[in-house]
Amino acid sequence: MKKVLQISKYYYPFIGGTEQVVRDIVSSLKKNDDIQQKVLCFNEDATTDGVTTKKGETITEYVDDVEIIRCGYIAKISSQSISCSLPSVLKKILNEFEPDIIIFHYPNPFVANYLLKDKRHNFKLVIYWHLDITRQKLLGKMFHSQNIRLIKRADKIIGATPKHINESAYTSYFGGKKEVLPYAIDEERLKISDEEKQKALEIRRKYNDEMICFFIGRHVPYKGLEYLIEASKHINGNVKTIIAGTGVLTKELKIRAANNTKIEFVGKITDSEWRAYLWACDVFCFPSITRNEGFGLALAEGMYYGKPAVTFKIVGSGVNYVNLDGVTGIECTNSNSKAYADAICKLYEDVDLRERYGKNARNRVLENFTYNSFEKNILKLVETL
Repeated sequence: MKKVLQISKYYYPFIGGTEQVVRDIVSSLKKNDDIQQKVLCFNEDATTDGVTTKKGETITEYVDDVEIIRCGYIAKISSQSISCSLPSVLKKILNEFEPDIIIFHYPNPFVANYLLKDKRHNFKLVIYWHLDITRQKLLGKMFHSQNIRLIKRADKIIGATPKHINESAYTSYFGGKKEVLPYAIDEERLKISDEEKQKALEIRRKYNDEMICFFIGRHVPYKGLEYLIEASKHINGNVKTIIAGTGVLTKELKIRAANNTKIEFVGKITDSEWRAYLWACDVFCFPSITRNEGFGLALAEGMYYGKPAVTFKIVGSGVNYVNLDGVTGIECTNSNSKAYADAICKLYEDVDLRERYGKNARNRVLENFTYNSFEKNILKLVETL
């Protein structure tokens, strides 16, 4: 019986790209009866499908039939949760559960500090390198030596794309430990019903068969939404850009888009509405601008629906590995709104190109980013350690 401990920032009901990867690993490992697993994470205020958690509580509960240990935190510094309970909880897990393998989701420097202090336990360490610390430049410098020690301690360094492990600031330290294990879309969640297809037709009629560009995601700085809004001003054509989701920048973005009839905000939408919009749209817009966007599951989901994508070039991010310029969509110079607008106009004017890129986009996702492939890869990884 192998024992596997995952260490992540958060877990469901908190929704995020990394959290979905953690949950996918949980589901994959459940397929092997000879694997026992737990997840250690911070707690956070979140509610999804009736499941609610609170950031101040340290609790143990079962989600997805797996033990989830959530440590309450007292503060956040540059997106890093600080928890009084986590050090002792981690120590207890190491002593009592005695994991054979720890899958550590990087970055998480607070937990890395305590993990590296442990000298008693001989676990295999797998680091899932989701992204470099880039936005918090001071933190990145502060934890440079910690990162090197963490890499030296690791048995495997996993990246979602070749870019994660070949274009990281720490690539030279990875050596022969690096391996690519792409994230996966949830095909079950993406299945669209006849009723949702009807809703998609209603959306098409609402916009009088304009070409629809669709974005969904959090309204935060690295998502680059200001450039998408600015790009709409340079588009000459019957094009509507629909922006779904909410976030700290929503109010500011709506001010930017005031009196702009080419932009429409639809707020937070249900999964059913999301599928309808994906079915209805012509182009999937993904204007993220920094390496905080490590992969882009939402991008892969849009491509799964056969939609060409328009992205910015982000050095070291997996975004440009998911969307291939001139194959599945168009890649633009980073933060260049005019170039982004030109890309949308090109797809507007050339229906055949739009359809070809869309077909290629769906095929790329089916060939590289499905859950079945992810499950096989993660099980193989654990079994060989």
